[in-house]
Amino acid sequence: MTTFNVFLSCHHFSDPRSHTQLYADLVEQARHAEALGYDALSVPEHHFVNILMNPDPLMLALHVANATERLPISTAVIVLPFHDMRRFAGQAMLADILSNGRIELGVGRGAFAYEMSRMGIDPAETRAQFDESLAVLEALLDGTDVSWKGDYYTFDPITVMPRSPRRPKLWIAALGPEAIYHTARKGYDVQTTPLRGGFALAVKQMEAFHRGADEALARTGTRPKMSMLRSAYVGSDADDVREKARVVFEYGQRFTNGFETPGTVSNGELEIIELDYGFEDAMHQLIVGTTDEIIDKIGAYAELGMDEIALDMHLGIPSHTDVMDSMERFATDVMPLFRDGSGVAAEG
Repeated sequence: MTTFNVFLSCHHFSDPRSHTQLYADLVEQARHAEALGYDALSVPEHHFVNILMNPDPLMLALHVANATERLPISTAVIVLPFHDMRRFAGQAMLADILSNGRIELGVGRGAFAYEMSRMGIDPAETRAQFDESLAVLEALLDGTDVSWKGDYYTFDPITVMPRSPRRPKLWIAALGPEAIYHTARKGYDVQTTPLRGGFALAVKQMEAFHRGADEALARTGTRPKMSMLRSAYVGSDADDVREKARVVFEYGQRFTNGFETPGTVSNGELEIIELDYGFEDAMHQLIVGTTDEIIDKIGAYAELGMDEIALDMHLGIPSHTDVMDSMERFATDVMPLFRDGSGVAAEG
């Protein structure tokens, strides 16, 4: 069975709402997701830009946890090179205690060159920095009187306080198929997205995950899980679909500006850049459509065997009501097909 996560994505462009209202709307969307029967929530981390703008994911995750009752809330993802693990490990323990274990830690190395340059981080260093940061984080979560001597951390014995009765659940973000394979092979649950690669890349990502997950299962007896993030909108009719697809396409133009270039930013807003494909091409890749179209597109992804599909359903759409209605159409008309045996995913 495929589960569904609502990604509270914090986009703000071409939008009359204040930032204050944006976050109030996200909390209402979280409550709506819980009432509609979604399985989980997630929040991003990004700095200095209006795409995914959330400079403190644990703070927002706790705020959402306080406004809801049962859904787990994952960070997707906290960029470890931006944080000192000695401080972050304590924050994670406290978040686990205050949320009664509902906050899960999705962590990664980061991807926006614009952010990294302004944080004073060399993108070429982030792999090694992430690997050591993760090792330090796990040591501090699991042990007491931990000391360390490495390339990025050196410290005398410390014990992170407070101590949670649980070890916060970890997800590791990976994009490339080989990175996904090695992450799953080590037994970590994986968060990914195919981004502009669309379904063709998702196939390769899932093939790599299954290889690694099978190896982990054979070695440890436990199979890691995969969560895949996709943008999604269920329109009320064809006109609504095309209107929202334009918004999603513009979002992609801004995101690509931050992800694939050093970033052209004015007053905190990522500018639109031209892509190497057009709107009509994007329509085939985007999970934006009427209910029947969404069922077909989600079914193709679910058939690949991921455990969770995370849905970015906000995407800078100006109307909060439209987002809430799309969430309801998905929950009512799409989700049940993948849970009651009638959908593609449920058949496997």
